[in-house]
Amino acid sequence: MGLHRDFLYIGDTSDNTVKRFDAVTGKFLGTFVTPGSGGLHGPRGLIFGHMDKLLVSNQNVDQPQNGNVLKYNGQNGSFLGEVVSSVQEGAPFAPRGIVLTDNNVLIVADIESASINDEPQPGEIRAYYGNAGKFIGTFNHSGFTEGPFFPRSVVIGPDGLLYVSVFNPFDPLNGWVLRFCLKTGTFLDVFVESNAVNNLHRPEGLVFGPDGNLYVTSFRADENDTDKILIFNGKTGAFLDKIDLDSVGGPRAFAMAILFGPDGKLFVPISGGGPDAGSVRRYDVKTKTFDVFVPAGGPLVAPWYLTFGDTDPATLSYEM
Repeated sequence: MGLHRDFLYIGDTSDNTVKRFDAVTGKFLGTFVTPGSGGLHGPRGLIFGHMDKLLVSNQNVDQPQNGNVLKYNGQNGSFLGEVVSSVQEGAPFAPRGIVLTDNNVLIVADIESASINDEPQPGEIRAYYGNAGKFIGTFNHSGFTEGPFFPRSVVIGPDGLLYVSVFNPFDPLNGWVLRFCLKTGTFLDVFVESNAVNNLHRPEGLVFGPDGNLYVTSFRADENDTDKILIFNGKTGAFLDKIDLDSVGGPRAFAMAILFGPDGKLFVPISGGGPDAGSVRRYDVKTKTFDVFVPAGGPLVAPWYLTFGDTDPATLSYEM
């Protein structure tokens, strides 16, 4: 990495902060976005925009207003304002994963709409102009008929298509990865569907590795299952392998989002309430072994989404 120094930024949902770490050593370098700064209540997707601003999708958990997308100074974490307002046209109800295309279109996975009679309503993939935050429109998911559309996360694949993880709150054993055309915003196909072989359940984080394969977080079906990361062929969607994050009968250790970083390692923030909760593991995906990059019991309590300074905001690939 030469003289260049990169950092890892992680949203901690326990205290509504973004915390910063050295990207090579894992040393904690302080709270980058202070608790609740700019009204942060539920940090989700994190990316750096084209002007070196940190963008954070804010779900506004347990708040009366819709979610929004907030902007922070990329050097010191100070609040700079809303990119997408909670009261504007097309405001997301519960924004989750985000990406920013090369032509400055911000794409937000809005996981659900406002509930009706306490019943969750399907969400949308929303697009905005990345600078002004003006609403462009929603992606057309009407061609997806296998289940309800509750999108959790997004990434632009090597083929230039938008990949979306979708779960079914009415049947947690369901799960899909869908593909959309970025140019037209239309649904193309189901790239991955949950079945008895891949055991894809409630997928969230998804990212393409340096090997071209697609890595997706998956949650256990019951106490006889494991929380895991599933690996699919990046061109065909065929199931290839898995990385178990915990063991059957043991304490849970699951991941909401994942990201590749320096040296081609996969960085996995751990949640779940077990002894490893609050840690960040760094995996060698070839051997499925890991070292502890950030230890449990440290500054993180409930780490979810993450980004490096050198993470591409569209493909989420590591650029150094």
